[in-house]
Amino acid sequence: MRNLLIVGCGDIGLRAAPLLGKSYRLFALTHSPERFCALRKSGITPIYGDLDRPESLSRLPGIAHTVLHLAPPQNHGGHDIRTANLLAALSKCAIVPYRLVYISTSGVYGDCRGEIVCETRRTGPQTLRAVRRLDAEKKIRKWGRGNGVSVSILRVPGIYSSERVSPSRLAMPVLQECDDVYTNHIHAEDLARIAAAAIKRGLPGRIYNVGDDSPMKIADYSDLLADRFGLPRPARFSRAELEKIVPESMYSFMQESRRMDNLRMKRELRISLKYPKVSDGLS
Repeated sequence: MRNLLIVGCGDIGLRAAPLLGKSYRLFALTHSPERFCALRKSGITPIYGDLDRPESLSRLPGIAHTVLHLAPPQNHGGHDIRTANLLAALSKCAIVPYRLVYISTSGVYGDCRGEIVCETRRTGPQTLRAVRRLDAEKKIRKWGRGNGVSVSILRVPGIYSSERVSPSRLAMPVLQECDDVYTNHIHAEDLARIAAAAIKRGLPGRIYNVGDDSPMKIADYSDLLADRFGLPRPARFSRAELEKIVPESMYSFMQESRRMDNLRMKRELRISLKYPKVSDGLS
């Protein structure tokens, strides 16, 4: 049985573990010893290491045939230092993994004015967090080409599930209809299934848009969540008014509008979504 290393094994990694455990011995990199017990209960062998401390990654070289990279970049700068440290560690052995799947973000496309976006569209990240993700993509694809590693990139939009809904988020005001933008979503369980499918079927060097079949305006999405959880619908404001009210990090999401084309994901990864609409995933 081959070894698979999960880097950044949070909610999605734990959801993917049962799907992968029949085919792989599972390992997970973590910098939190307090998570060792939970990982072991999920059939995952924990490995201590911190992507912010390259010297702590000495156990990674040669340990895995396949890598599922779920870890986000650090919160500053225009380069993903964590991914650079991971790739450097994996390269310290003559035998590198033959497969790597990276979870990126749909934010690398930037604002597309509500247009339908396929994987061949030129990237144009507008936030530093998306710039760092695009930097990680480029590093991984270059590393894959140079080392003969089959790399697949999943560009993921907003992840949701009942457990991820925050009442404070539902209380946040949103844009009025004439100013509103399209947002895209994927249920956490479907994302775990897609990641497992990409490990099995993803093509070398391939990028896949990930998303369900229900791109929605942000206000409509917020209304749906509020209704499902029995909370008041959020207030709607003009763009000029809202910019003064909400945090900058939240407002940045309201400056980008796109509808993700997921046909390549469905066709090549052979995915049938369990929750094709947000309303399905919150029922």
